[in-house]
This record gives sequence, C-alpha cells and structure tokens, in this order.
Amino acid sequence: MSSSAVPYTIETEVPPSYLGKLIDFIYKSYLLPQRERFSDVSRETLEGAPSIVFTVSDSKGTPRLHVEVRGSKPIEMKIAPLDEEVSETMIDEIKHDVLITVQVFEEEVRKTTLYFAWREGEKIISEELYGRERKPINRMFLETQILLFIVFIALGIFLFSILGWLTPVVLMAAQFILILYSNKIIARSADWRINESNPTIHILEYHLTMQEAEKLRQSYSRDKLMTMKKEIYENILAKKGEIDCEAAGEVFAKYGVACQPENLAAKKVSVYQLVKKAAERFGLPMPEVVVSNTMIPNAAASGPSPSRGVVLLTTGLLVQLEEDEILSVLGHELGHLKGRDPLLLYGLSTGEFLFRFYVLGQFFPFIFYSFLLFLYFWVVMTVIYFIAKFFEARADLISAMVMGQPQALAEALQKIGFRRLMYERAPSFRFQEWISLEPHPPIYFRVERLEKLEVPIKVKYPFIQSLKDVTKGFLQTLGM
Repeated sequence: MSSSAVPYTIETEVPPSYLGKLIDFIYKSYLLPQRERFSDVSRETLEGAPSIVFTVSDSKGTPRLHVEVRGSKPIEMKIAPLDEEVSETMIDEIKHDVLITVQVFEEEVRKTTLYFAWREGEKIISEELYGRERKPINRMFLETQILLFIVFIALGIFLFSILGWLTPVVLMAAQFILILYSNKIIARSADWRINESNPTIHILEYHLTMQEAEKLRQSYSRDKLMTMKKEIYENILAKKGEIDCEAAGEVFAKYGVACQPENLAAKKVSVYQLVKKAAERFGLPMPEVVVSNTMIPNAAASGPSPSRGVVLLTTGLLVQLEEDEILSVLGHELGHLKGRDPLLLYGLSTGEFLFRFYVLGQFFPFIFYSFLLFLYFWVVMTVIYFIAKFFEARADLISAMVMGQPQALAEALQKIGFRRLMYERAPSFRFQEWISLEPHPPIYFRVERLEKLEVPIKVKYPFIQSLKDVTKGFLQTLGM
C-alpha cells in the first residue's frame, strides 16, 4: 500500500463473528458483478482481520486506485491513488460504494436478528418490525408538518361546499391549535418517555442464521417472545442495571433458543444525556424526549417553540447509529425547533389558503370547477415541498455549525438513506427527487454539502445560504 493512502473508517453494528461474511459479501455483491472495473482482487488476512484488496480502473481500463478493506470494528479502509490524475470524485465514489455495500449487508443481517429493547421503569412492549408504518397521528406532525398541510388542503375542499368563504378561517384556527399542542400529541402517541430519572434505552441483539430465523418465526409466537423479554428484564436488567449477555443467553437456552455467545450483543444508550448535551450546545431548554420502539430508523422534532418542543427517536436509529451520529441528528432536529419551522410552515400554508379562497376564488372562480384545480394543486404542492427543502438544508447546516460534526451527520444520512443513495446515482432519479413531494433534498446533495464543510463553520445567514445551495443543487441536475 502506498504511503499516500487515505484512511477511512466505517462503523458497523454487526458482531465480530460476521466480519468475515461481510468481506465475502463485498466481494460477491460489489466486486464480482463489475469485473471489468476491478482487478487484482485478493482475500487476505491483515493483522488478524479478514480483508479484501483490489484495484479500481477507470472507464478506459487504466488502473487508478489501490483499495484495502479490513474487516475489523470499525471497518478500516485505505484508498491509494496510483497516479496524480486521480480525482477526489473517484475516491469519494469508491468510499461511498463500500459504505453502501456495508449498509446493504447490515440490512440483510437485521432481517435475521432478534431485537429486544427496554426503557427502565416503563411498560414492556414488543418491537415493530421493518416495513410497518409509524402511527398515522405521528406522521401528521413530523417531517416539518407537510403531511398536515396536505390533509388540510383536502379538508378545505370538502368544507368549502358547507362553509363557503369562512372555510379558511376555520381551517387556520384548527391547524394552529393542532400545531400548538403537537408536542403533547406526539408525546402521547410514542411508546416511552425519557427523563432524568430513567434516561436510558437498553437494546439486546441476537444474530441468527437464516435457518434459525425461519425456525424462530414458525415456532415462537409474539407472546412467547414477550415472555422471554420480560424474564430478561426482571431477572437481569432490573437487578443489575444493564444487560448481561451471558445471563441473557441462559434465558434464551431455557426457551429452546440455541444461543451462540459470539452472536449476542448488548447496547446501552443514554438518550436523555445525548439530548441534554445537544440542547445545551444550542442554548435551548431541555425538550420533552420520547422513543418509539420500532426498528425503522428515524428522528423528528415538533412543537410551536423551543420551550414547548418534543424530540422523537426510534430504537432503530439507536441501533444503527453511533453516539456522535445520534448527536448530529439531534442537532438537525433541534435546528428545526430553534428556527420555529413548524410555525413558519404554518404561515406558508396560511398564505396559500388566503390566496386560494380570497384571490383565486374571487377573480377566477372557474378554476374550482375544472381540471385546472388539479393542475393548481400539483404546482402548489411541488412549490411547497421545494420550499420545505430550504428548511431541511438549513437544519443540516445549523447542526454542522453548532455540533461541529458535519462528517458525523453525513455518515448518519448515508446509513439511514443508503437505498436512496443507490438510486440517486442515476441523473434522472436525482431530478425526480428534487421535484418530488418529499420535504428533504436528495441525500447525495446533503452528504456532499456536509462533507465539503470545514470546521469551524461560519455562516451569517444559514437560511439564505441554504436557499442558495438548494437552488444551485437543483440547477446542476438540469445541467445549468
């Protein structure tokens, strides 16, 4: 390996016993299907760790990079340019490719992993599996309240036939009340409340083979798994204050699960302290903190003001991210609260209501009785979602400025959104993401933007800078 090799690390949640399988997966799923691009591929053992070494060629078949991926925790990666003409873009592409491949492997492992999560002193509930949607009421107030806006547009069409020109007043008042109490609604709909007395989420992971996972699904009902979970809590966590993997393995064995100790892992996350640390960095009062026990990784914030804010995290996010990454995500959410984004978007929707009913309705009433109504709503939704991207980009920038870890936020986004990153390699999909009904900018844009930032970050007007960056990113997809 050349002395000019650039080192990178990739955090992984898989246990050490799976690192050899991970290296095999990189070979079979990433290198083997692209034989014309990779050469000199070899499996090696470097410093006792399973590793893979390969050379990357450009489109003309000229070798450009020498890459080494070591299956350790964290995964160690070294990329050495073979000549001076190698661009940073090519190096970044390989780095992101390997990271995405690792995430795909982790997703496959999660499908056969048994997860148990507890909050001390709280009710014991079962975990929601991948693919299950969040509670609808949660989605109404998260993601910068865009869904709430859509619901009120549809409701407005219905109420107009009953209330006429009073409809906007009624809807605006109702929406304002809901936003005013959105923090309470979200807190009540989550599974666990986190406070100073009970600040921690405990997570137990047991990685099974495909055969073991299938047998478990067929032989173990949810009630039986809940019984196991309660016994682990009562006999281990409640007594010792943390999960003892050896004792947990004995409980598994008692219920007929042949537990391999090397595939069992415990994680303890002090959620309250992480949120407190982030809030102190922002100079904000401590928000209410709640957790939803679902394996879908997500985080969100809602509330009319920082003093009446709520932050929601899922256990899936706590499983997949490291503490610095969780902190950076919290910085993004607190950026929304600090900027009072829910109220600003409420003002935006209020302006649309007033314009639609008191301008369009008065001067162009035929729009409401023709296909132009659908065209109008399509245009409005596209514009509203594009404006929402300014707020999301600002939240990214504020997190990077206040938390001082833009790279950690970039890594968190890559882990959570790796599937979208794969699709966003295609220019047509990138354009589609920019104009889609999605409040967040494309992930490739957010990651590239964060990776270019140098700490300390000094931006006088984060919203204006974000508006410029989002507009520039969109225009670049048009070749402008």
